[in-house]
Amino acid sequence: MPVSDFLSELTAPLTTVLGHVGDDEVTWAELLGFATGAAGVWLAVRARIWNFPVGIANNVFFLVLFAGARLYADAALQLVFLALGAHGWWRWLRGGAAGAPEVFHRAGPRTVAALLALLVPVTWGLTVLLDRAGDSAPFWDALTTALSLAAQWLLNTRRIETWYFWIAADVIYVPLYLSKALDLTALVYLVFLGMCGIGLRAWHRGLAAPAVVTA
Repeated sequence: MPVSDFLSELTAPLTTVLGHVGDDEVTWAELLGFATGAAGVWLAVRARIWNFPVGIANNVFFLVLFAGARLYADAALQLVFLALGAHGWWRWLRGGAAGAPEVFHRAGPRTVAALLALLVPVTWGLTVLLDRAGDSAPFWDALTTALSLAAQWLLNTRRIETWYFWIAADVIYVPLYLSKALDLTALVYLVFLGMCGIGLRAWHRGLAAPAVVTA
């Protein structure tokens, strides 16, 4: 059996249409992505280590969803997030007992500047690649991918600036998914946006005094 046919059979249950939200044909992949995504962000807001395994499940569901919507960077990003999620899970386990409050830090100016500088070449390179691959929104898909990778790295290292990068990505994700008739996914990212604001405030309150600044 060809690999493509095998993958189609494997993911078929997740692509079953359950109903409609506006023009969006809601599948199991989108519904479960909604549920695990909301749970994962809330766990991150509360600085609970379970945000990583729940996030990994979310990556699987969104990989199937975005591949079907021809948002190839978002689909490939889920594979990167799987690896980053496993790395973050390991780092947080080393930092304390599961479920224990975590220590937050600020990223230093050099770290933030480096991440912002990297956004330009990464976005440009991905835009060119995705355009050639037939992505349905190459520039916006590339930009949100670059922002999300930076945000995930900052989350793994417990840097409070993670929330600013997630907020920037979510502001773009909401209209992007609406334009692709992924109405339920757009709604969950709108929820994510609000929860990011809550997370930012919560992490600010939990920041150790004096704040630890690293390069």
